[in-house]
Order: sequence, then structure tokens, then C-alpha cells
Amino acid sequence: MDAYVTGSTIKQLREARKLTQAELAAKIDVSHKTVSKWETGVFHS
Repeated sequence: MDAYVTGSTIKQLREARKLTQAELAAKIDVSHKTVSKWETGVFHS
């Protein structure tokens, strides 16, 4: 699946549940920076 579509879906679902990136990250045991990278499609520094 396209990274942009996946990121958009993650963001849409997160916002529908009224979660911040940090809250989602804590629930799935990743960093908030990882969630941000997923949502923006940026995987390299």
C-alpha cells in the first residue's frame, strides 16, 4: 500500500478517536516521532 495513503488513514483514524500522536504512540509502544513519520510518509532523516 502507498505510504501516503497509509499515513493518511492512520491520521484520520487517530483524529476520529481524538488522540494525539503522543497518546497513540503510548498505546502501541512506539515514539511519537514514529507516529509522525508514519503520518507524513517521511521515513528517512
